[in-house]
Amino acid sequence: MRTLDDIYYEYEFLDGDDRYRLLIELGRELEPMPDALKTDATLVRGCSASVWVYPIESAGDALHFLADSNAAITKGIVALVLAAVQDRPAGEVAETDIAAALDRFDLKRQLSSNRTQGVPNMIALVREHAARIAGR
Repeated sequence: MRTLDDIYYEYEFLDGDDRYRLLIELGRELEPMPDALKTDATLVRGCSASVWVYPIESAGDALHFLADSNAAITKGIVALVLAAVQDRPAGEVAETDIAAALDRFDLKRQLSSNRTQGVPNMIALVREHAARIAGR
C-alpha cells in the first residue's frame, strides 16, 4: 500500500476528474476482503455506500486492515483512511488523528457530502478496533 505522503504528492498535481480516477485506482489496489468478513459487525454505519473494515493483528502488535466498499470512489476514500494507519502498532493507530492526516486532501471540497459523510465513522471504527486490540 502506498503511503499517505506518496498519495498526496500525486493528488496535489491533479484536478477534479483525475483526482476521482486516483481515488478509484487506490480502491482497486486494496487487498481483497473475503466476503465472509463482510458482516454487520464490520459494517461502517452512516456511509451512503456499504463499507466494511476488519482489523488483523499481526506480529509485533501491528494492525493490518482489510476493507471494501460497494462504491468505487468510497473504496478509494477507505484506502486513504487506511494509508494513514496501515501496519502500525495498535496503540499508535488508536492515538492517530486520522482526520488531521487527511485534511490536506480537502475531501469535503473535492467530493459531495454524500461521499464524505461516513468518513468520521470509518475513522472512529478504525480507532475503536485499534484501542480494543491495544487494550485501552
